[in-house]
Amino acid sequence: MNAWTGMLPVDDTELYVRDTGGPGRPVVYLNGAYADQKHWKRVIADLGPGYRHITYDERARGKSKRSKDYSFEGALRDLDAVLEARAIDQPVLLVGWSFGGILAWHWTDRHPDRVAGAVIVDAFPVGLTGEAGRERIRKTFRSYRLLLPIAARLGLGARMSADQHADINIELNEIAANSVPLLTRLTRPLRFVLATGDSLGSEAGEMEEGRKVLDEVLTTNPQVTLSAKVASNHSKILRNDSAAVARAVRELDEVRHG
Repeated sequence: MNAWTGMLPVDDTELYVRDTGGPGRPVVYLNGAYADQKHWKRVIADLGPGYRHITYDERARGKSKRSKDYSFEGALRDLDAVLEARAIDQPVLLVGWSFGGILAWHWTDRHPDRVAGAVIVDAFPVGLTGEAGRERIRKTFRSYRLLLPIAARLGLGARMSADQHADINIELNEIAANSVPLLTRLTRPLRFVLATGDSLGSEAGEMEEGRKVLDEVLTTNPQVTLSAKVASNHSKILRNDSAAVARAVRELDEVRHG
C-alpha cells in the first residue's frame, strides 16, 4: 500500500489521516482524549520504517472536522472507518495512550481476529463515577474553559466547549471503571506501559492508586503483562519515554513470531 495523507469522510465529519504505507506490520496509533496525532512522532521515529504507521486525529481534534457525535461508540466507528479506507485486512498492532488505550482494549475485545496485539500507554480500569465524580469532572473543565481554545491550538484540547470536554470525560470514566471483566477475558496480548505520579486534574497520589487496579488483571489474564513502569507522568510519557513504548511494540511482534 502506498503512503497517503488526507481527509477521510466518516458520518457527519472528516478525519485527518496519515499512512506511511509500505509492507510492514500496520501499527495504528490512538490518541489521548483531547490530543492530536503529532504526540506519536517520537514513538514512530523509534520504531522506524520497518512498520506501516497509521495515525489520525479524532473528531474536532487536530485537523479533523467537528461533529455532532463525540461518543465512545463514535470513536470506535472512526477506527473501523480508517482501517476500511486504508484497506487493512491483516491483524494490526494498536498503540493507545490514555483514552486511546481504553479504545484499543474495547476494539480488541470486539475484533480479536483483527488485532495482533495492543500496547496500552498509561490507561487503566478505574474512573470517577457517580454524581460526585461527574460534578468534579464538570467543575474541572469549567475552570479550564478560557484555556481550552489555546490547548486546542497546541494539540492538547479539542475544538469543543468545556461542557463537551466534560461529557467525553464522564463517559470515559464510566467505561474505564467497568473494564476489569473485559480485560480479564481478552484473548489477544496486551502490553502496558505505565507512567508515575499524577496528571492535570488529578489529586495527589490518585493516579498511582488507580494503576494498582491493574494488578487483578495482571494476575488473572496471562495475555496481559506490564512491559514498563517509567518515571514520566501521564502527560509527558510519550515525549520522555517513547523508547519504552516502542520496545513494547517490538515485544508484541516477538510474541507473534513466537
